[in-house]
Order: sequence, then C-alpha cells, then structure tokens
Amino acid sequence: MELSAKDTIIAGRGILGIEFGSTRIKAVLIDRDKRPIAQGSHQWENRLENGLWTYSTEAVWSGLQSCYADLCRNMREQYGAEIRSLQAIGVSAMMHGYMPFDGQGRLLVPFRTWRNTNTSRAAAELSERFGFNIPLRWSIAHLYQAVLDGEGHVGDIRFLTTLAGYVHWQLTGEKVLGIGDASGMLPVDSSTKDYASGMVAEFDRLVAPKGYSWTLEDILPRILPAGACAGRLTPEGAALLDPTGTLQAGIPLCPPEGDAGTGMVATNAVRPRTGNVSAGTSAFSMIVLEKELSRPYEAIDLVTTPDGNPVAMVHANNCTSDLNAWAGIFREYQELMGFRADTDEVFGRLYNHALTGEADCGGLLSYNYFSGEPICGLTEGRPLFVRTADSRFRLANFMRAQLYASVAVLKIGNDLLFDREGIRVDKISGHGGLFRTEGVGQRILAAALGSPIAVMQTAGEGGAWGIALLAAFLDGSARGLDLPGFLEREVFAGADEKVVEPDRKDMEGFARYMEDYRKCLDIERTAVGCKK
Repeated sequence: MELSAKDTIIAGRGILGIEFGSTRIKAVLIDRDKRPIAQGSHQWENRLENGLWTYSTEAVWSGLQSCYADLCRNMREQYGAEIRSLQAIGVSAMMHGYMPFDGQGRLLVPFRTWRNTNTSRAAAELSERFGFNIPLRWSIAHLYQAVLDGEGHVGDIRFLTTLAGYVHWQLTGEKVLGIGDASGMLPVDSSTKDYASGMVAEFDRLVAPKGYSWTLEDILPRILPAGACAGRLTPEGAALLDPTGTLQAGIPLCPPEGDAGTGMVATNAVRPRTGNVSAGTSAFSMIVLEKELSRPYEAIDLVTTPDGNPVAMVHANNCTSDLNAWAGIFREYQELMGFRADTDEVFGRLYNHALTGEADCGGLLSYNYFSGEPICGLTEGRPLFVRTADSRFRLANFMRAQLYASVAVLKIGNDLLFDREGIRVDKISGHGGLFRTEGVGQRILAAALGSPIAVMQTAGEGGAWGIALLAAFLDGSARGLDLPGFLEREVFAGADEKVVEPDRKDMEGFARYMEDYRKCLDIERTAVGCKK
C-alpha cells in the first residue's frame, strides 16, 4: 500500500539526505518511491582567515540545525506532521580539505576547505613520489604541506577526515568515509576498495624522519562502499541535529560521501561511459572510465564512484560566482531605475539574451577566477573582464563571454580526456545552478565539450537528493541490487530528461574564444602578481 507523504513522515519511513554545499546547506526528505516530499535549507559562506578559506565548526552546527529546522517547518506547513524517526539518513559535503583532530576530538586548526591553493609544493612532491596526480585540494596534500611548513599541530593528529566525515562522526561516533569521498583524501585502489597501499607506505617513509607517533593508516577514516551501514544516530547525534529533542536515536546512516559522488548518483552517472557535470560555485566533470589513463595529468583527478569504479574528474575552482556577481549588478541597476527585480527573471533574461550574441563573443573575454585555478597554474584569483578597442561590446556578447568563462577550465581538462586519451561517453548529464535557466547552460556546455548534454527534471534536487538516494540504497543493497541497478530500476526508470545536442556554429565560436582565452592567460597571471 502506497503511503501518503504525511503517513510516510508519521510512520518514520522518510529518508533524509543532507548536503553541505559551498553556499548552502540543503536537506531533502524522500519517500519509499525516492521522490522528494520536503526540503529545508540554510545559506552560509566561507571566510578568508589568515590567508585560508574556512568555515567554523560553529557555523557547521548552527547551519545544520537551521537547515533541519527549516525542513521541519516545511513539513508542518505542508502536512501538519513532525519527524520522530526515519528509515535512514545520509550526510554529504564538499570533498577534500583538511580537518585534523587530536586524541580528545578537538579540531587542531580551522577547517581548510577545497578552495585553498597553498599546497602547491606538497602536491608537486607527492605527485612525483606517487607517480599519480595529487591535486592541491586533496587532504593528503594539505597534510604534507603542514609537515613541510613545520606546523606544530601535526604531531598531535589522531584522526584526519573531510567535512562529511566529521559531521557523520559526530552524529554516529563512527570514523568512516564513503569510498568516493575517501578517494579525494588519498588515492584509492578500485580493485581492493581501499587506500592505495603502496602510496600509504611511501608517505610513511617520507615523513618517518619527523618521528611522528602515528602512521597514515592510524589517522585515516575507514572506507565503506555504497550500501554498507555506516553506524546509527546516537542520542548525542540526534541532539546535534534536532535540539528540540523530537528526533529519536538509532536511525541507520549510509557512508558519508562527497559532493562529486552525490552528483553522480543524482544524475544516474555511475556506470562506465557515463558522465556528469556539476556547475555551481565550482564546477567539475566526472567521467566513469572503462580503462586506465595512459599517464597522469595534472588537470585530471582520478577518484571513484560511491561503489568504487574509477572516475576521471576535472575540477574547476570557479564557475558561477562571477556570473552571479554580474547578474547582481544588473539587478541593482534595475532597482535603481525603479523596477521590481526578481532574481530568477534577471538571470533568465540575461542568460537567454546571451544566446543571441556572436558565437565567439565578439572578441570579449572573461576570467572568472575568484580563487586560484590550479589547472591554469594560478594559486590566486582576480576576476577580470577583457576586451580590445575593436571588440563588439554588446550586452549579449558580454553575457555570453561570462557563460563561456564558467566552463572554460572544464573544457581545458576534458580536451585531454577526449582528444588525447580517446575517452568516449554515451551521455553527460548536467546539474547545478548553471542549468537553472532551461536550455542555456546545456547549450553552452554542449558547445564546450562537443557532447550531448542531458538535464533531468530532478537535476535541481542536487546532491542532497543524491545522498538521500544513497541512504535509500541501504535497503537496495540488502535486496541484492548493485548501485547502478538500483538507480536504473528504482529511481530513473522512465525519467524525464531533455537533451541538447552541440551546435556546430557554437562549437566553432567556443573554439575561437578558447584560442584567445589561452593566449591571454598572462593577463590574469599579471593581475595575480599585482598584490593589493
């Protein structure tokens, strides 16, 4: 018998997914048919402190409680029901970063997020030692940079984890991590579903002269694949999530995952020859591989799906922040002129107007680097708009240049996969804020990657829905389904999606734009060199 949304909540059969994104914490409650029935959210923002991007632990917990309270408020208004129990919970967050704890569970230094690019020396040395590309934002690079910098806290580390791993630990008492998120801390061996043992041993040899009392294996979270039970909500964890005391303890949790993994799940892109692009504050593409790459590439990270398949990830630190800033300027102008300014309408009109611009943006260029962009060799960012005296400086061209810039770094990385490695995909799915205005982001990305881009009706649900699906998979795993089978049969069967094919003129125009973009990168490098 199918339960109504209200009955699902009252019976404790709802499944909760929570994701800590860069600018928003979001909660989604789904029913047994995997459909969202309630949502909650909380806006937050990282801060630059002592030259490093961070969120405070106080912001983590106050934000989580605010998000959960918003979800509960949503349910009371819609259904007149309260959550007392749940079938399962999943926690996801931004991947990578650095959260080291001592033996008493105290955070030794403020959380260092994926956005920091101070780890260039460590990443380069580890990449050479491992014969494997170690990106600047990976946890192992942050750890080794702290070693190189002689930071006193390193000897006191007893546990190192990600943001998702930290929240999950506090809710359950379990020091575990989903394999996808773990693969952004340290390379993972897809055959053993564990950290690459040779690299663990090599790191221990590398830092042995320091005389630390720990080995890498001692301080890393235990890896779990999708479908494994990763602990249960403790009474203390329930109080952290719901200070009102209404939520009961004992609820099972799935392994905590990173936003890359939840994006793959939310777009049904976990089988080989599938891929997805998440485009929001940052942007990343995930292509599930059929074979190993011929060599390491600095622009390509090798991570895994939540069930452990190898994935080529291209990560751009910057995507829509500059677009959002410019849209804010136009909204401010509209209000100055005395007109009502609806944000969605401003975005929709500007985005669609961009499609009327010239395919090469009329000679206009934009570098949307709020922060450093490692693929382009930049450790800091300076947002720049560039034109010459004879560029066709019109609004449509201007907005088109901003949209092109949002995916330009993705194109640089994916050109290596498609052109040099001959990787092929059957479908790339898009999700995130860039695709909120129907058809526009898809068309731009299709031109950049030369591939059809699909967007599902559910794409707007994002990573919180993805981690809720992984929590629901606790039941699917028990019934003998693998993750791809679970998603295809029980979530996406008959899913409505819209596909945009690449337009030849758009592709040619994007290629001309990128030719100038690459040539003029020295302008950005010079701007970064000019300290304020």
